[in-house]
Order: sequence, then C-alpha cells, then structure tokens
Amino acid sequence: MKHYILEACVDSAESAIEAAAGGADRLELCANLVIGGTTPGQALYEKIRELTDIRIHVLIRPRYGDFLYTDHEFDIIARSVALYRELGADGVVAGCLLRDGTLDIERMKRLKDLSGSMHMTLHRAFDMCADPYETLEHAKNLGIDTILTSGQKGSCIEGRELIAGLVRESAGRVDIMAGGGVDAAVIRRMLPATGAGSYHMSGKTAVESGMVYRRTDVSMGLPGLGEYEAFRTDREKIRAARQALDQAFF
Repeated sequence: MKHYILEACVDSAESAIEAAAGGADRLELCANLVIGGTTPGQALYEKIRELTDIRIHVLIRPRYGDFLYTDHEFDIIARSVALYRELGADGVVAGCLLRDGTLDIERMKRLKDLSGSMHMTLHRAFDMCADPYETLEHAKNLGIDTILTSGQKGSCIEGRELIAGLVRESAGRVDIMAGGGVDAAVIRRMLPATGAGSYHMSGKTAVESGMVYRRTDVSMGLPGLGEYEAFRTDREKIRAARQALDQAFF
C-alpha cells in the first residue's frame, strides 16, 4: 500500500475537532489562518492536545509577509521550535529564505537541529524560492521530511506540473505535499497527474457569529473581512477528501 497523508490546517479548537472527526491524519496548527497562518499560542496547542489524540504539526511563522527574517524574528522562530519540542508536538512547519530567493541553509539547519526527532516540514516559503529543484536538493541534504507546495502557483492544480516533477526528483527522500485549493475533487485530479499522495487543506466554511447586538460601522481587522463571521473547518469536506484518498489507495 502506498503511503499517503491528509493534513488539515486549523487555527481553533473547534476546527481541530472537526478535522479529526472527518478523518484527517494530522493537523497543521496555526493562528490567523485568514492571513496565511502565524505561530499559534501555547494555550491553543494544549487545549487541542486535551481534546484530540491526532498528530499536531505546529506552524512556526512570526508574522504575515515574506520569509526574510531579521535576527530578532529568527530568534523568536528558534525559541518557538524549541518550545513546541518541549511541549511534545509531533512536528514543526517552518521556512526561511535569503534576499536572493534561495533557501537560508544555515538557519534551516539550526531549526532542524532544534527540532530534534520532530517531523519537519518546509512550508510554502518554498513557493517563493527562486529555484524549486535546487531548494529540493537542499531539503534532502538537511533531512527535511516534507515540502508543502502549491507548485509555485496560486493553487496546486495550476502548479501540478511542477509538483509532478518534484515528486519524481524527490525519489522518496522528501514527501511532496500538495496544498492550495485542495478538496476532494482536486485530489482526484491531482493523484493521476502528479503521483503526489499527501495533501494539505483547511476545508473551511464561514460560520455566522452568535452576536445579536452588532456595530457595522467599526472594523477590527483587515478591510473586507466581516467582524461577525469566522472560518471553521467543515468535517464533511475533510471526510470527502479522506474518501477520495481511500478510494485511490485501497
């Protein structure tokens, strides 16, 4: 039987419960998923660990934006990796680039050392690198376990050609995990086109706030985002994706 993984990206205890109930193999735990995800707080990690026994890989990203980090930012990243290792997380998800778009090998090596026996994923900093095949070779040499990628496009369907190439070139040494717009239908298209067996999705749906009293003339966040809805993982979307993988591999 071929190895395959369904990873759910979540930023709340509610979403974690839904993802586990839908059949996800593991979580990528983050905060602020609406801006691509940042490092979650310890209390959120501990609460989800109390509620589920699913594997948890923690996103380590100190801020929104690019992956060129100052010394202070990198120190925060390094401390976060060490913290989640101490807390017993199953893996960490991180990535650092240099100004020229190459992987910051020195810093990634330090993070790999700090992670110990935890699984390490190179996140979608990979999608912003200058040469994906060179970066794949660096990942192999560093002992990185997984690369999360949309194939350097807006969605993995658009980037499927590169993903197929990465799967071939990885030669099983690094798991190539497709992300970006993943659902059951996308998995069915991606499997024969790429050979990728690992997929990353949020399965999110908008959930209406329970607030009765509402102020519509004040914004607390990003323009265009409503204050009275939240995004949560839908277990049925996860379950459908799980079924698509199961049908392909059994």
